[in-house]
Parts: sequence; structure tokens; C-alpha cells
Amino acid sequence: MITTAHDHPENSAPHGYTADKEAYLKRLRRIEGQVRGIARMVDEDKYCIDILTQVAAVNKALHAVSMGLLEEHIAHCVVGAAQESSASGDTEAVQTKVQEATAAIGRLLR
Repeated sequence: MITTAHDHPENSAPHGYTADKEAYLKRLRRIEGQVRGIARMVDEDKYCIDILTQVAAVNKALHAVSMGLLEEHIAHCVVGAAQESSASGDTEAVQTKVQEATAAIGRLLR
């Protein structure tokens, strides 16, 4: 598991995805099952194109989860930082959240 600075206790505020957490977990469990199915297909020497079709489906499903989380980050974390910035006059938090989103987008595009 990759850890980040956001894993620390001082970042204990609810995340943007918290309201949809169960839906995300359900989707991820479904993806996990798909990946196990792909491994089983390889183990059983299934046709390459059928395996590649399943890999593409998993990639698409993970992309959908990623896009949802990114949307939640922007709608909750970036907007929240902007609201706090408006009240305090300190724009550093907004810049940090925007940079996080930009970096996440960059990782998704690799």
C-alpha cells in the first residue's frame, strides 16, 4: 500500500468520498473478483484475446473509480480549501489541493 502525507492523524477530517465509501468498496471488490478471474483464465490457458478483453474491462472499471475519486477530491477537498481560503485569506491550502489533483491526473494519464 502506498502511504502519503495524508495518512497522518492531523488529516482526520472526512474525505470527499466518505458518503460513497460503501459504493466504492463494492466496486473495488467486484474489480478484485475480475482480477482473480483473469488469473484463473491464465492458469487455465484460456484464449489470449479473451484474457485481454477482461484486462481491458478491469482497466476501464479502475479508471471509473479513479475518476470518481478525483471528482470527489475536487468537489470536496479543493472547494473546501477555497472556502477556507476565502475566510482566512491564506491561499496556500488551495494551491496544495490543486497541485494534488494535478499530480493525480498526471499519474492517471501515464
